[in-house]
Amino acid sequence: MGFQSFFELLGNQPIAFILLALTLGTLIGKWTFKGISLGSTAGTLLVGVILSMMAEALYGITYTIPGILSSFMLLLFMYALGLKVGPQFFSGLRKGGLAFVAIGVIVWALNWVICYFGAKFVGLAPGYATGLISGSYTITAILGVGQGALSSGAYVPDTGTTIEEVGANMAAAYAISYVLSSVGIILLIRYLPRIFGRDPVVDAKLAETDYSGGATHPVPGASGALTIGFSPFDLRAFTVTHDRFIGRKIAQLSKDFPQVPILRVVRDNQVIDRKENLIIAKGDIITVRANVHDLILEEGELIGEESDNPLARNVPMEVADVHIGSHEISGKTLKELASHGTGGVSIQALFRAGNELPYGPKSELHFGDVIRITGPDASIKAAAKYLGGHAILPTMKSEILYLALAMLVGYLVGIVTFTVSGIPFALGTSAGCILAGVGVSYFRSRNPEFGGPVHEGARSFLQDFGLNAFVAVLSANVGPKVISALGGDTILWLALIGLAGALIPPFIAFWVAIKLFGLNSVIADGATTGARNSTPGLNAIIEESKSSVAAVPYPVSYALTTVLALIGGYLSMILS
Repeated sequence: MGFQSFFELLGNQPIAFILLALTLGTLIGKWTFKGISLGSTAGTLLVGVILSMMAEALYGITYTIPGILSSFMLLLFMYALGLKVGPQFFSGLRKGGLAFVAIGVIVWALNWVICYFGAKFVGLAPGYATGLISGSYTITAILGVGQGALSSGAYVPDTGTTIEEVGANMAAAYAISYVLSSVGIILLIRYLPRIFGRDPVVDAKLAETDYSGGATHPVPGASGALTIGFSPFDLRAFTVTHDRFIGRKIAQLSKDFPQVPILRVVRDNQVIDRKENLIIAKGDIITVRANVHDLILEEGELIGEESDNPLARNVPMEVADVHIGSHEISGKTLKELASHGTGGVSIQALFRAGNELPYGPKSELHFGDVIRITGPDASIKAAAKYLGGHAILPTMKSEILYLALAMLVGYLVGIVTFTVSGIPFALGTSAGCILAGVGVSYFRSRNPEFGGPVHEGARSFLQDFGLNAFVAVLSANVGPKVISALGGDTILWLALIGLAGALIPPFIAFWVAIKLFGLNSVIADGATTGARNSTPGLNAIIEESKSSVAAVPYPVSYALTTVLALIGGYLSMILS
């Protein structure tokens, strides 16, 4: 197969183009040079643009992939990201709402000034300024607003210039500035904390603690919530030889030794049914669960010699969230809970209204609380029954119902548009879907029985694949337009002004955020990339900081600047 046939194949089979761009882009994104890497998203964009430019320049092949595919993939990414952020979004509003709004206004205002007056200063023809704003802001809808100003007559070109020529100028400026700013903003956002001497990983951990109110566990319903993690409690097996255990019922032993619950009894090398009235005999091997320190230093002397019998030690452990559904439990302390037939489980976390609370033996349980416990399956079910709820266990079940319904609601909310003086206003489908994900996670944090935890592997796949597939489609459609804009020194000015409009405003806004508002560097970065409407930039700082906490302020500044950018684009066309 020759090169022309290869490029023709990619044109005839868009899926092959997308998969190739994803493959090569991910490989390129992993390469590092002096600690700097593009990441998979920028790598995919770069590969896609190069492939589409080569096809156009060498063989006259123009790639066009339906935009509905890229739009849907972007919405999947936003929803998955919303699931990850969850209740932290509302905490973010309370903690830094004013600062996030200020960051958005700074980025938008500086971008408009640089692009509009930059185009005027170097003498670019009408249409270029609007295209520069659209491309440097990576908001394609601004082109639609500018075109609307042309078609409605709000802007009338000078004599000798046609509406089509102005529209072509917008498209050319958009194509050049979009490609450069898309790559540039990813790199800037990724390394902004390091440029200012901050460690994004360290700051992200501080932000996670701050925005979760000191929580150390994921909230109920969140991805990664039901993982066992470290526990000082462990299973040990002992051969009964001491008189304090011989000839006594399990119910009596549970009452006398609640801190050492009996989970399994092996007699004559067979597991026997652990009933409350079962009498322990000499030579039985019993499995208990308690603090490792106590087990090592005391229980051998209390029960008998330790045993390595595999039947006794093979007790699978689970972790579950239980919603307190019994009013009779409300007001009882955790210490009281341990003495009411719930032996064998240990408490990992306590949540009230979706927020993790510090707990101790005297902590009271309230109706509606969620308690996270670990232990054998039988013990967890017994505890859940006593608490008036049912155990929510890790699951691999499909999320299609919640995903489809929540995304549908978010999408419909995002497309609701109202017009003022010819300017359309809308939240946007991307912001709508991320807020839908936030809403689902927030609801589950208070009611884990609705859907249970989101499997982190599935959520992470949606996030990564959705964004990179979106970028692959976009690169195929934008690449050919780059060539048509090449000519004279216009391309140089478009590149310089576009990059300045894309990178200078977020740099200054980030400085204001950490110096004047005192924001955590990763939170400031998240607000800045939201103000720049750069979803790939958000993914870059998430990868760099190894945390999703940067997404907390993202929807706030994103929604604000989406509206402001559309207004600014319309005005830039009228004033041309």
